[in-house]
Amino acid sequence: MSNYLVAMEAAWLVRDVEEIDDAIGVAVSEAGKRLNDAEMDYVEVEVGATPCPACGEAFDSAFIAADTALVGLLLEMEVFNADSTQHAARIAKSEVGGALRDVPLKIIETVETESEDDA
Repeated sequence: MSNYLVAMEAAWLVRDVEEIDDAIGVAVSEAGKRLNDAEMDYVEVEVGATPCPACGEAFDSAFIAADTALVGLLLEMEVFNADSTQHAARIAKSEVGGALRDVPLKIIETVETESEDDA
């Protein structure tokens, strides 16, 4: 059994917003509140990054059209005592998905971390 850090991407919709910074703030705040209400304050929430197709430089993953924003959030959590990377990804997606109902989630990366026994 190993420990894993699982990174997920979430697509968060924010309505009635005109500025990108406001949309990002609302998305991060709402996601954090829903996770905290589910006693999952161990899940890290931040805005995702999207590479520019022309230059490759990363920018905040948010887009506004018709006063509605789609914000890409990056969610990270540590999963303890999982059998494999796939098992850790399923655990993370199940736990976060339960707290963030109706929010699309995609596993981006699963990395094995050093357990306390290894240190």
